[in-house]
Amino acid sequence: MSVPTLMTERLILRNFQENDLEAIFKIFSDEKINTFLPWFPLKTLQEAKEFYEKNYMNSKGYKYAICLKEENVPIGYIHVSQEESHDFGYGLLEEYWRKGIVSEASRAILEQLKKDGIPFITATHDMNNPHSGYVMKAIGMKYQYTYQELWQPKNKLVYFRMYQLSFVENQNVYKKYWDMYSTHFIEENI
Repeated sequence: MSVPTLMTERLILRNFQENDLEAIFKIFSDEKINTFLPWFPLKTLQEAKEFYEKNYMNSKGYKYAICLKEENVPIGYIHVSQEESHDFGYGLLEEYWRKGIVSEASRAILEQLKKDGIPFITATHDMNNPHSGYVMKAIGMKYQYTYQELWQPKNKLVYFRMYQLSFVENQNVYKKYWDMYSTHFIEENI
């Protein structure tokens, strides 16, 4: 699925391209960025090429490179899966954190999703990564529940907070993770 290029005040959101391999390597090799992501940091440019081919070449879903307009070089990514969860995720180089970039990119993608008739999105974050939850709240997502998962491939127990944003009225809460994992609960004051 080729996604339409989107523009915001500061950003270009576009498909990753093969000539983005150095940027892909920079983003996905950074250990701090990848601490809370479901893969291990890349070690070589060859791994970046393989990661690009597996995840971005002929990919399904909404998978965008986040680029500043001045350079049009990826500084992060944002995606929404085509699976039933419509899982929403993002990552950004640390030097651009806390500047509203992911929120700005997210708002543009949310508008595209609404146009395309996607009924809702979900997103999860590790309880130990509250800043990710702040982004979810900033774009209008609502906390639904928390569940514990033996997270792969990192093989560690993680408490995930699940958020949802519905684009249609009376959309049910996505309960798959609640039903799938025996340890689940609703936290107060999230």
